[in-house]
Amino acid sequence: MNHKLLQFSIGVAFVILVWQAVIFFGDFNEALFPGPITVFGALVELIKDGTLFVHIKDSMRRFAIGYVLAGALAIVLGLLLGRSRWIWPIVDPVVQLLRPISPVAWSPFIVLTFGIGDLPAIVIIFIAAFFPILLTTIKGVKNIDPQHLKLASNLQFNKFDVYRKIIIPAALPSIMNGLHLALGTAWIFLVAGEMVGSQSGLGYLIVDARNMLHLPNVLAGIVVIGIIGLLLDRLITVVQTGLKKASRIHF
Repeated sequence: MNHKLLQFSIGVAFVILVWQAVIFFGDFNEALFPGPITVFGALVELIKDGTLFVHIKDSMRRFAIGYVLAGALAIVLGLLLGRSRWIWPIVDPVVQLLRPISPVAWSPFIVLTFGIGDLPAIVIIFIAAFFPILLTTIKGVKNIDPQHLKLASNLQFNKFDVYRKIIIPAALPSIMNGLHLALGTAWIFLVAGEMVGSQSGLGYLIVDARNMLHLPNVLAGIVVIGIIGLLLDRLITVVQTGLKKASRIHF
């Protein structure tokens, strides 16, 4: 763990040094391309006046709502559709058609339907997270060893016990992979969603700073987004590791 932290710290320090060297030795106007010291100063000011924490709180609230709703619905549907022999073949082409469409492409219709505020960003997060979780859940269910299901039938398990003791534990690693993948995707589109119709949040902070031509604040917002995204990724990795024991099938 300490070795990984050391490697990460060296990597970050290297990027900052290269960034500062480019500013120092290159012919760049810091008003157009701020250096790390300037960006750090802007970040400190945002922390001092409390603005940064307000934007972080609003972004995290929208993200949590959209991500949790998408995860809950996608997992339930995935567990059901994965066991369906005739519904999923009908639904699959529709899912494959909608899945590649960027959630931002729906933003004009989302804003017209829900107006400005929290809802457009939440809906965009929901769309971004929904499909990865749905598809990985279905894949996890379909990849269950048929012998386990046959044994459950021989033991006369009811449907609830089949799901509780076999399907959910066996599909859990795949579900967690989907949740992990969806977390990163949803976090990316959170920023895009907040750039569309929100009046607060990290995406709004960046857009507002851009409109005011305050580029240090733009880069400060980008840095914060990257840090939070990294922390979220580490958090779900820890959860994934902790749930490995729960993926064991018990008869």
